[in-house]
Amino acid sequence: QVQLVESGGGLVQAGGSLRLSCAASGRTTSSYAIGWFRQAPGKEREFVAAISRSGDYTVQVDSVKDRFTISRDNAKNTVYLEMNSLKPEDTAVYYCAARNNPRYSMSLVNYAYWGQGTQVTVSS
Repeated sequence: QVQLVESGGGLVQAGGSLRLSCAASGRTTSSYAIGWFRQAPGKEREFVAAISRSGDYTVQVDSVKDRFTISRDNAKNTVYLEMNSLKPEDTAVYYCAARNNPRYSMSLVNYAYWGQGTQVTVSS
C-alpha cells in the first residue's frame, strides 16, 4: 500500500505558474503509475494528466496540453505537475492517485490510492 501527499497548491494570478508535488510513503512510487485529477466546486472530479510507472509515457487532457507537464523522480518517490499559463478555469482541488500497474489510466476508477488534495486558485 502507498500513502500520497500533495503539496504546492496556492493562489496565483492568471498567467502564473505552480508546481504541484505528490510524495509517496509506504511502497515507493516506482511501483505505481500516477495520475493527477482535479475537482472544481460543483463539478465532478476530472482527469488532468498521468505518467507510466517508468516515466516513459505521459498523457494530458487537451485543455492543459502545452501548459501542464507531468514528471516523476522515482529516486525521490515524488511525481510533479508543472502548471504554466494558469487560467481561472484551472481553479480546483488537485489530487494525485496511484495505480498498481505499469500503465497509466485516464479513468479515476482505475486508481486505488488517493491523496487528500491541494487547492489551486487562479485569480483573473
